[in-house]
Amino acid sequence: MVIATGFFDGVHRGHRLVVEQLVKAAKERDEQSLVVTFRPHPRNVLQSDARNLRLLTSLEEKKELLKGLGVDRIEVLPFTKAFSRLSTEAYLRDYLIGRFGGKAILIGYDNRMGSDLLTPDQIEPLARSLGLDVIRTKPVNADTSLAISSTKIRALLARGDVTAAAEMLGYAYTLHGVVVAGNQFGRTIGFPTANMQLYEPLKQLPGNGAYQVEAETVGLRLKGMCNIGIRPTVSDAKALTIETNLFDFDEDIYGLDLKVHFLRKIRDERKFATVEELKTQLEADREFCRSVEI
Repeated sequence: MVIATGFFDGVHRGHRLVVEQLVKAAKERDEQSLVVTFRPHPRNVLQSDARNLRLLTSLEEKKELLKGLGVDRIEVLPFTKAFSRLSTEAYLRDYLIGRFGGKAILIGYDNRMGSDLLTPDQIEPLARSLGLDVIRTKPVNADTSLAISSTKIRALLARGDVTAAAEMLGYAYTLHGVVVAGNQFGRTIGFPTANMQLYEPLKQLPGNGAYQVEAETVGLRLKGMCNIGIRPTVSDAKALTIETNLFDFDEDIYGLDLKVHFLRKIRDERKFATVEELKTQLEADREFCRSVEI
């Protein structure tokens, strides 16, 4: 068994470098590739600014992405207070070797491990002393001099820069949820929307604003635009909504699955003086989305 271990939030391009080497090394050794990850996020247990933590991928999305890269097996370990106290040596010996039969481990350039927070340079000799072969990886850049990280991607998304986030992720950022009933206001002005309730409530939302998107529902892939925000022109409730207008589509999809892939930000959310002014802006937004190549 050749193993990579970590939280892998987002399975971004940096993670993909590790996973691709994992799969390649396992095949060369005629072994299975295994990713060991955790649930919940360690910050939720260690209370390290946990109230501000948002995830790039749900557990199911993470598994789907890893499987798509060719990983043979994924194991999810419960991250508890007791687990967090394990030393790197105990984790390698008792879990990666003892439980999973690990023969080799991949170590990313920024891997930290165990309650002792060993660095890659410290992990390598320890792993070898326990009988594990070690494969080291290097950072991958997204057309910048900055190494990719889940933290940087979350910050980009919070600013609404879904384009830069996609460069680091290697794919368009996606929200996944179920369509729920809204107040039907959009329909009255010719812009019916699918209101989404996320399956993973801790998912990082792109910053408030209007976005060009592609959406998947009822077996179709559709162009559209999505607004994330508080709808200040038509409501004083301050409740955050995720509303997607699907182009050339008017089926009833309440209670059905919806995936929204964010392509680019169109504009910030703002309060319009009148509903008519809002409608005019929405028409301009839709025309822009139709005219720009995906």
